[in-house]
Amino acid sequence: MARILIVDDSPSQLLGLKRIVEKLGHETLTAEDGAAGVEVARREIPDLILMDVVMPNLNGFQATRTISKDAATAHIPVVLVTTKDQETDKVWGMRQGARAYVTKPIKEEELMATLKELLPA
Repeated sequence: MARILIVDDSPSQLLGLKRIVEKLGHETLTAEDGAAGVEVARREIPDLILMDVVMPNLNGFQATRTISKDAATAHIPVVLVTTKDQETDKVWGMRQGARAYVTKPIKEEELMATLKELLPA
């Protein structure tokens, strides 16, 4: 199965996402903020990244832009997973290079469908 990097500064959100992803049979990597997420993405080259937006150091929009502009990581689909539910946030996130946008609280079925759509069969 796939290796999925989960980037979130909330331990409870990280655990919840990890539980869903592992239940689907995928391996998880984690990072606590955007800067660490960029570093882990460059080092581990995961198959997909679940990225929170509101985080210290480097926010999810900035981290997504960094990942999507780097030749080594640009191919990795980034899914923004956030409480920011305004249409302008979604448009901005997609402009930064995100491939999908999922709002919190997470609906397990929605996240599963998004992963299925973005991960190679």
